[in-house]
Amino acid sequence: MIHCEGLVKIYKTDDLEVVALQGLNLSVQEGEMMAIIGNSGSGKSTLLNILGGLDRPSAGQVKVGPWDLLKATEEDLVKYKRDTVGFIWQNNARNLLPFLSALENVEMPMMFSGKTDRAYAKQLLEWVGLKDRMHNKLTQLSGGEQQRVAIAISLANKPQMLLADEPTGSVDTRTSDIIMDIFRRFNRELGLTIVIVTHDLSLAGKVDRVVAIRDGLTSTEFIKRNPNLDDAKVPQEEGSLLGEVHEAYVVVDRYGRLQIPKEYLQSLGISDKASLEFDGEKIGIRAPKPLEGETA
Repeated sequence: MIHCEGLVKIYKTDDLEVVALQGLNLSVQEGEMMAIIGNSGSGKSTLLNILGGLDRPSAGQVKVGPWDLLKATEEDLVKYKRDTVGFIWQNNARNLLPFLSALENVEMPMMFSGKTDRAYAKQLLEWVGLKDRMHNKLTQLSGGEQQRVAIAISLANKPQMLLADEPTGSVDTRTSDIIMDIFRRFNRELGLTIVIVTHDLSLAGKVDRVVAIRDGLTSTEFIKRNPNLDDAKVPQEEGSLLGEVHEAYVVVDRYGRLQIPKEYLQSLGISDKASLEFDGEKIGIRAPKPLEGETA
């Protein structure tokens, strides 16, 4: 469904150049439900904006289904955003029109596409648990209910892929669980590909695969040991949460490059270069021995 290779994004101003993505590689299978995690400034939101057709890459390859987003025209991107991808923001104001009812909000993207279907709009609101609230104005809905309306809106034009930027960032834990259950249902019953950007490891523990981004590159993947396990009881300490449910892998790109976590390198005293050893079964990495005449 998604294939990114050597993806680069550079933001330029008159006197400043910021490289947000530095050759990122990522593949997402059709029907997969996965999360992207990373610190602020890691490039995860930039990636999501490119996948959503909201921003253009500077170089590399980025394909979603049959769409080549590097070569797409503005007209292509309009059709792509209408028919292929649904988007959910953390900030409800970017999803919703406050002077309309929940039902009218869901119907709005249908109107832009010229295919209003009130029965389907009602069905979407029933699916997200708002059957009895669909005629309420947004001011009459809680924050969690508004976010569920936003999910229904994102599916109004029956997209193949759903992108969610911190979808549970502004709701409580109970509402967060409800939203994740909705995502899982759509993923399983509709075969919807779902990509979630988050910094919340408890949320990341509820998807099948987690990709960590560091400095504009994919660095680590966490793959669920048991794909049927949704509600694992896991410790809440950061770092142990994914470890209980997922197997961790370092990502190796097509050129054999990988990102070793900085804390590992620092503990070994490795800075600009390292020594490799191969014993026929495994590869060892250590700090290089000092040359003759040098001090360790």
